[in-house]
Amino acid sequence: MTIIYTVMENNIVKVLIKKGVTIPNPESVYISSDVNPNRISGENVTLYSGCKIVGKKSLIMKNSHIGYEAPVTIENTLVGENTTLKGGFFKESVFAGDNSFGSGAHVREGTILEEQANAAHTVGLKQTILFPFVTLGSLINFCDCLMAGGTSRKDHSEVGSSFVHFNYTPNQDKATASMMGTVHDGVMLTCKPIFLGGQGGLVGPVRIGYGCITAAGSIIRKNELKQDRMLLGGAFKEISLPRQYAVYKNVSHIYNNNIYYIAGLVALKSWYKHIRPLFVYDEFSRALIKGMQDSLDTCIKERIHRLALFCEKLRLSKDILVSQTKDKHSKLIMLHDQAMESVNRAAPIFKTECDNETLPKTGEDFVQAVEKKISRTEKIYIQVIQSLASDEIKKGRQWLFDIEQGMVEKLLIG
Repeated sequence: MTIIYTVMENNIVKVLIKKGVTIPNPESVYISSDVNPNRISGENVTLYSGCKIVGKKSLIMKNSHIGYEAPVTIENTLVGENTTLKGGFFKESVFAGDNSFGSGAHVREGTILEEQANAAHTVGLKQTILFPFVTLGSLINFCDCLMAGGTSRKDHSEVGSSFVHFNYTPNQDKATASMMGTVHDGVMLTCKPIFLGGQGGLVGPVRIGYGCITAAGSIIRKNELKQDRMLLGGAFKEISLPRQYAVYKNVSHIYNNNIYYIAGLVALKSWYKHIRPLFVYDEFSRALIKGMQDSLDTCIKERIHRLALFCEKLRLSKDILVSQTKDKHSKLIMLHDQAMESVNRAAPIFKTECDNETLPKTGEDFVQAVEKKISRTEKIYIQVIQSLASDEIKKGRQWLFDIEQGMVEKLLIG
């Protein structure tokens, strides 16, 4: 029988202790009046000294421990089962379960850590999606990224310590999201891991293939879509050149990488819409899946917005180029025009696919395959996905790939 707890005299801390939450030092814990105590499990949950929980969306599932190393602030964040948040700030983010995050965290909206994704201390994330097993070292800024790859906790994609994803340009735009791996392959949990070496960085937007390694200290500025490559980014020579303000020289690289990224997120939305709900087993898990869906919607909206702002800046860039020698920049001017025309079609195309409730035959077959696996086992996400047969995985990949390509083919420039 489910017990519904109500808050009397706004003393939520006492209510949580009564339902079984361990709070060693209640006087040091703050929980705002809008927090719903029914969204915090009383089964082996610990809130250590200095914790602060605010927001009606906040959710903490069983076997989770908050603030053991340092105070933790949770604002409208959803914490799945068996998760440890050791210290820091977490706002409007989602942890799918079996996650660990070290002290000094600064995790903001649009961030999703899927099952068994982890981070060490002093890591900053925003609009970041980590597929299962992905591990981040310490002292990392990894905003506006999606990273997949790996088949288990012993065979996982990793970002080395002191790594930076450069997601803000001198032209003051953030159309810079980078994708390590792909959605249609990554969700199947069968791909080779990706390793980004420590004290290095990516200059977004870039795409990196499965099995790739970037050498420690390397700054990667170009796509590497081949798999199993070693990438070394050399240092620049000391040189001083005149700077040209507000002009974009790599329009197709920026625009097309954004299209691929958004298309991948829209395909992931179909996965979250049709596959993730199959793993709901109680009200807590239902709320967690809803939180994942909402956070992904936030990511899609953000990326479309950033792409539109980038294309607005192309107007000034084109005017500057036109004022110079036209023949010299004719191809670049053409790419400006293509991007500004394509972006007008992009938002409606993305929205149509996001709103699409129908499944193609490959999607139906794959959903049925997952349902059969669940009927024979428990609703354990990773266990079920990893039990799929190769022909079933092929159908699932094709379903998501077709979603991506259906949008990409209509919108790429160059």
